Amino acid sequence: MSERPQNDDPDPIPDPEEVSDAFEEMVGAETDRDPDLAVIEAGSRTLRAQAGPPTSDIPARPEDPEVDRALRAVETELASRWGETKLDPSVQRIAALMDILGEPQRSYRSIHITGTNGKTSTARMIEALLAAFDLRTGRYTSPHVQSITERISLDGAPISAEKFIETYEDIKPYVEMVDQREEYRLSFFEVLTGMAYAAFADAPVDIAVVEVGMGGKWDATNVIDGDVAVVTPISLDHTDRLGDTPEAIAGEKSGIIKKDSTVVLAQQPVEAASVMLKHAVEVDATVAREGMEFGVLHREIAVGGQLLTLRGLGGEYSDIFLPLYGAHQAHNAAVALAAVEAFFGIGTQHSRTLDIDTIRTAFASVSSPGRLEVVRKSPTVVLDAAHNPAGARVTAEAVTEAFGFSRLVGVVGASADKDVRGLLEAFEPVFAEIVVTRNSTPRSMDPDELAGIAVEVFGAERVQVEPRLDDALEAAITLAEEEGEYSGAGVLVTGSVITVGEARLLLGRN
Repeated sequence: MSERPQNDDPDPIPDPEEVSDAFEEMVGAETDRDPDLAVIEAGSRTLRAQAGPPTSDIPARPEDPEVDRALRAVETELASRWGETKLDPSVQRIAALMDILGEPQRSYRSIHITGTNGKTSTARMIEALLAAFDLRTGRYTSPHVQSITERISLDGAPISAEKFIETYEDIKPYVEMVDQREEYRLSFFEVLTGMAYAAFADAPVDIAVVEVGMGGKWDATNVIDGDVAVVTPISLDHTDRLGDTPEAIAGEKSGIIKKDSTVVLAQQPVEAASVMLKHAVEVDATVAREGMEFGVLHREIAVGGQLLTLRGLGGEYSDIFLPLYGAHQAHNAAVALAAVEAFFGIGTQHSRTLDIDTIRTAFASVSSPGRLEVVRKSPTVVLDAAHNPAGARVTAEAVTEAFGFSRLVGVVGASADKDVRGLLEAFEPVFAEIVVTRNSTPRSMDPDELAGIAVEVFGAERVQVEPRLDDALEAAITLAEEEGEYSGAGVLVTGSVITVGEARLLLGRN
């Protein structure tokens, strides 16, 4: 067995943009972080005291010390493997693991989701819809916001720490067998994918909702043959791995479309749509296109979200309340609805609508942590995990529409290998001031370097530098409060899943 060849990023831990470590685990821990970046407990307590009550949609660290130690041990073992964005494009190793485990991914049906932005929110909506029709669901998404256990969900909730540990220990001997047989050891993401598929078979679930990690064709999740393939909007991201044009990226992502399946396409750039449609024809897949076979007929802002009328594959669904903000989430809802209709055979085998009351109940229950999530009031603090220009543009539009802030202060901590200038340019029209900072991971851009770009985009008078995230949050809140209690000023924390996850913890969200 060989170790994988090294690339220009020799860090053996999972990639921090795609694998967000729980922030509490880092406080006082021995890592390769600059000690000055550790969040002091006093600052954390102050911010938490200002925030609202904690929510339960993301699990906290286990209260039982023994369970917590065992989970940390599993996390450490997983972290010793090849990280998520250090890729050797192949499904050979994960296929070998599935074979030795008895092909657990074949024991249930599945909906497979790829795209550049919107995958996790769409997966959560699909899961809620399926569960509302009394199907037992498994959901596999990445990256996680705070806890690694978020990635594997059963019945709409992350699996417990105990179940996560048990699943890892169950497949570990087989993982080690594959490690010995193959040229390279299984990666972090490959092992987690194996755990998810095994956990779903063990549950057992009726259907798995699976989000790709990156790309599609050679992604570790692509050992399933989804009944439905979902493609959310494609834009430029991970261009060094997927290609630098929409056509190239679509070519990689089209690999999840399998023979005789149904592919549900969100609105796409013309060149990306052409690639997808060509591949669908080649494998005899049925195609449902947003704007043609389904879509958003009407949307209006409502308290706590938006009210929608959707056209599905079988007909019209009115008066749907979605407790998420932004036009992009309405489009995600249309895609999710079409995917579930396709799963039930609507629009292909026969035409009918699903029960409208069940649909309304399901959509009303949806949450998507870290996606325009309000975590504090007076002033309002919103978290959003936008980390590429396309995501930033829809976030900027959504926050303007949904909140109408008189003055918005941005807190931005981004990864150095992203299109940071494009990200900042997308936010420039909506940020009155920006506080640049960093998160606790090695890949986070140095605040001074980030400030240099921000000054070019915003001008020096609108940029403040705070190397520590807790200080950045305090500074942004102070700037917002200068407008007065009833001014309508707010704070948006964005730039990275990691930054959002750490801010979420600092502000008392588990």
